[in-house]
Amino acid sequence: MSPDSAAPFFTTDRNRFARAGVLLAIYFVLLAGCHYISYEIRFDFIVPPEYQTGRLASLALATPLGLIFLLFFGQFGSLLTYFSIPDLLRIVGAMAASMLCTFALSLVVMRGAVLPRGVLLIDFVLSVAALSTFRLVLRIYRERYAGGPMQSRRLVRRIAILGAGDAGASLAHEALSKPSLGLKPIFFLDDNPRKRGALIHGLPVLGGLEDIGALRELHRVDTCVLAMPSLPGRRVQQVYRMLAAEGLKVEIVPTLAELTTGRVQVTKIRPVQVEDLLAREAVNLQSMELENLVTERVVLVSGAGGSIGSELCRQIASLNPKRLLMVEQSEGSLFAIEQELNAAGYGTVALPLIADVLDGARMRFILGRYTPDVIFHAAAHKHVYMMERQPGEAVKNNTTGTRRFAELASELGVATFVLISTDKAINPTSVMGATKRLAEMHLQVIQNRPGNRTRFIAVRFGNVLGSSGSVIPIFKQQIAAGGPVTVTHPEVTRYFMTIPEAVGLVLQTAVLGQGGEIFVLDMGSPVKIIDLARNLIELSGLRPDEDIEIKFTGLRPGEKLFEELQHHTEQLQPTTHPRVMRFVSSPPPEEWRQMCIGEVEDPCHGLNGQGQPVELEPNQLKQLLKKLVPEYTPFLD
Repeated sequence: MSPDSAAPFFTTDRNRFARAGVLLAIYFVLLAGCHYISYEIRFDFIVPPEYQTGRLASLALATPLGLIFLLFFGQFGSLLTYFSIPDLLRIVGAMAASMLCTFALSLVVMRGAVLPRGVLLIDFVLSVAALSTFRLVLRIYRERYAGGPMQSRRLVRRIAILGAGDAGASLAHEALSKPSLGLKPIFFLDDNPRKRGALIHGLPVLGGLEDIGALRELHRVDTCVLAMPSLPGRRVQQVYRMLAAEGLKVEIVPTLAELTTGRVQVTKIRPVQVEDLLAREAVNLQSMELENLVTERVVLVSGAGGSIGSELCRQIASLNPKRLLMVEQSEGSLFAIEQELNAAGYGTVALPLIADVLDGARMRFILGRYTPDVIFHAAAHKHVYMMERQPGEAVKNNTTGTRRFAELASELGVATFVLISTDKAINPTSVMGATKRLAEMHLQVIQNRPGNRTRFIAVRFGNVLGSSGSVIPIFKQQIAAGGPVTVTHPEVTRYFMTIPEAVGLVLQTAVLGQGGEIFVLDMGSPVKIIDLARNLIELSGLRPDEDIEIKFTGLRPGEKLFEELQHHTEQLQPTTHPRVMRFVSSPPPEEWRQMCIGEVEDPCHGLNGQGQPVELEPNQLKQLLKKLVPEYTPFLD
């Protein structure tokens, strides 16, 4: 090794020894000072002459022993600016061992000189306090003052934290200890009157949320941060409107689902979104039953790259499955969820598989090779208006794809098969809803076949906030373009759920189902789309009908004015979960299945009953769908 290449090593080595020397000197001064002062405290600062010689002797004994035990407990090798409870415990252990050895050795080394036990106890307390204070000061300096020149130029926002619970306290602690975040907490507000007047991390709880108007006159606040992740959406909406009326900027901590899964930290505050205004109480999952269903089992999710499928993958991966099979036709969507799960540490569990559920040979290979215990079938065509114009494709994917996949699962003995359905399958007015209803009925037929061992379950729920193609991303694009925001009808309503809430309840149905049921999720109260549009415009800092026009376009083919919860032939029954209900209806006969395949499904694949090419017109196909689903009301051109 040349002298030039060796120079950095020796330079680093010299720096290390220099730092160790400085630290040794500081520890020596602190320990010696504490031992010396302990005599003064013990004798009320008038040390008798007969103890003066003993003090010097004990000082020469105690200080080296303290340094030795600090070295033994690893306090010379730790980074000084990082100090926490484990470091404190090591300092306490080192000083306790030093005190005991000093007392034992003093009986021999000092040859009868008196070493008061009170001096040792005072020395122990002072040494622990001095060393801990030294380390704590260095940590505070690193966190608050050693951010560099970029930090000093960063704009610091003065924030009021709304919510003095765990989330609010965590946010205040992080903001105070990390100035690089650019947040300076000023005070707390909380609806709980018992917390008012208290201090949290040195910050006062000055009142309730409604007191912000008066308090902002006394304390300059740039932003209010809503730090109550479990707050219902209705209350969030009330607080947001109140703060917006005061001219205050409002931000919010991540949702409870995001915090509990560890995806984000409480400091990742963001602007209030419409999902926050519609949020409800978190889903209470029966974790033991879910663990029995998923843990150490092979679980397959079809449509794994979609909004529902990807969230299913996230939640299932967190339940420690033996293998998570992610089946998806779109390569780009599958790559995205694969990378996300890899980054979250689930790379050894999650297996991406490119496949189309209509490809029977490929699906047979996957089920035969990996033998899944549970299947969540989320692959589907879901866009109402698009499927209305090409109904044959909806039949292929939603009906035939589900039927063939379910028949294969039954043949190979998969334990549980869960179909992700929709509330649009109830008294459908769209091709999409009708094809999903056909899929539900196929599952009931297969469930009742002799020899079937698979539990087939269908789950209905409404619109999912933030999913691809949903109304909210469309509204956001229209607002960003300056309007107008288009709403089909002033009275149109829809049920909405957040993606994590919907998926959590879907997982719950897999536990509750015995086979052949159709479950419906508690979707709360329907939301007027016009109100949703107004909320989005206001959240963008604009005024509805003034800055952004709202334009009514009329209902499109296949769309309902409002969604329904059940068909008149279905009997609603409660379950053990308050947010999940069960529908029980008689399964169609085997003749119905044969008619569905021969008159609807085969023609959509270009075949008639004799295997000859055929093609149906959209209106003709819709009439055939109505024959199989009598409650279907088709839109005919």
